Amino acid sequence: MHTMDTKAQQIAKALLKIGAVNLSPKQPFTWTSGLKSPIYCDNRLTISYPEIRELIAEGFAELIREEYPETELIAGAATGGVPHAALVADRLKLPMVYVRSKPKGHGQGRMIEGVLKPGQKTIVIEDLISTGGSSLRVAQAVNEAGGKTLAVAAIFTYEFESAKEVFRAAGIALRTLSNYSTLIQEAAASGAIDEEELELLHRWRQNPAAYGTE
Repeated sequence: MHTMDTKAQQIAKALLKIGAVNLSPKQPFTWTSGLKSPIYCDNRLTISYPEIRELIAEGFAELIREEYPETELIAGAATGGVPHAALVADRLKLPMVYVRSKPKGHGQGRMIEGVLKPGQKTIVIEDLISTGGSSLRVAQAVNEAGGKTLAVAAIFTYEFESAKEVFRAAGIALRTLSNYSTLIQEAAASGAIDEEELELLHRWRQNPAAYGTE
């Protein structure tokens, strides 16, 4: 897995470079949920950078070739996973669908757009795993529509234990190209954060709910 480890570092550096990930340990962001966080991630920015798009698409393709060669369909989770799913499906010469966060409110009320055949072995592509709930719903929607989700593959994860647990409980594999631990180490190595900030970032992942309230 040395190649994938290197890819994790490359992607972490790229996300930091383009500002897709912002770190602010001493003045935390407030997420929609109200959670105080020293990190804000917007991986949608990656689609505007051809070299980074390429790095991510090849990372996903490599992961699928090595670990899930039986894959028959690529499913993009709307909206952030859709462009990356299209690039991966093109590389692997596989069909693609995309999955809405909820059924369309008109017409046939579809949640899945495209052709999903019964029993098709599917990889779901996501841009980010935080709590894991929305990504898991996408995987379950594929299964309920007659497909078979082999794994959810995402660009980046905050590595919350709660997210890992929901996937374990559902019996669905979770794979990511890069992760929070790798990213904050890369940020420290580049001098973007100091030792005190690195410690604050470690502390947040251990107990996100308490961060900013101590």
